[in-house]
Amino acid sequence: MALEWVVLGYAAAAEAIMVILLTMPGLDGLRKGLVAVTRNLLKPFLSIVPFCLFLLMDIYWKYETMPSCDGDSCTPSEHLRHQKSMMKSQRNALLIAAALVFYWILFSVTSLVVQIVQLNQRIERLKNKD
Repeated sequence: MALEWVVLGYAAAAEAIMVILLTMPGLDGLRKGLVAVTRNLLKPFLSIVPFCLFLLMDIYWKYETMPSCDGDSCTPSEHLRHQKSMMKSQRNALLIAAALVFYWILFSVTSLVVQIVQLNQRIERLKNKD
């Protein structure tokens, strides 16, 4: 199961790097190529959404089937293992949320950059007509 979380972490990191590069001022020369690459990667990155839903269902299933450790019914080591499992589930849920939010931000920023480029081209054509 750890490989799935590593893949999701790398995908979220790649999305974050692309968002940073798209929004960083001063990279106008690279922005055209970066927008093209990002637009081509948006469709494959869409597979993150069902993947995150699958992993979220996995977290829920683990939470529902986890033995409860209340009061004096557990040894200290079992109690510690229970707490570690809860912390890992919370960390993984945050990773899922981050991956989904970064995908949404990347999609939005890319579409806004494309609209800005199109509007700039229209302004230049209108200036050239006059």
